[in-house]
Amino acid sequence: MAAAAVASGSSATGTKGNGSGGRVGPSEAGGPRKKKGPGPLATAYLVIYNVVMTAGWLVIAVGLVRAYLAKGSYHNLYYSIEKPLKFFQTGALLEILHCAIGIVPSSVVLTSFQVMSRVFLIWAVTHSVKEVQNEDSVLLFVIAWTITEIIRYSFYTFSLLNHLPYIIKWARYTLFIVLYPMGVSGELLTIYAALPFVRQASLYSISLPNKYNFSFDYYAFLILIMISYIPLFPQLYLHMIHQRRKVLSHPEEHKKCE
Repeated sequence: MAAAAVASGSSATGTKGNGSGGRVGPSEAGGPRKKKGPGPLATAYLVIYNVVMTAGWLVIAVGLVRAYLAKGSYHNLYYSIEKPLKFFQTGALLEILHCAIGIVPSSVVLTSFQVMSRVFLIWAVTHSVKEVQNEDSVLLFVIAWTITEIIRYSFYTFSLLNHLPYIIKWARYTLFIVLYPMGVSGELLTIYAALPFVRQASLYSISLPNKYNFSFDYYAFLILIMISYIPLFPQLYLHMIHQRRKVLSHPEEHKKCE
């Protein structure tokens, strides 16, 4: 579910061990635990990675603004940022590797789920079904993702440098209140808009009979993905609210972050 990736706006704490691009930090998986941070070389690499990713999403944000000012309309802005969006969102696959090799103390399975859900929405839905690229719902989730990722990667960068401005910490644990429902709405509406075209073209579907004796209905698969949002969205959203209260309820930590 791509929404889980948007939920990353509340994941991880301000510890050095989590300032890495991993989605959900260990403190969220099982309570506060002190983790040894990455070594000097790993830290340097992670700082560079997060700076590059922050810059990449800033490029997307600037591209959206420039296209809007040039066209005077918010319609069809997707084409102005399509390439950098695909590049930097796909670049998030490295976060799975970071977890796998142990330089980020986050769950490989959960990180894979969250990253791949967004990559799936970009490539298997928006890229594959050209007709939905004109939908306003695409812009809805792109804006939500862009703001979320600029904040998230900035948060990780400053955390790794042990100098986290409180405004970034506050934004990371507050703006999701609007951005998460916004992103989820855009994702669901985009998948829904793709359904008629997927059914008409039998996109990615495998029919019987065939030599493998296997069938797959991509149309039904997308419907199942949409249904999965029903139980997952409330749980993730309430979890994020809980994390916000826990992280922002300690005034003494504000001075440490500034």
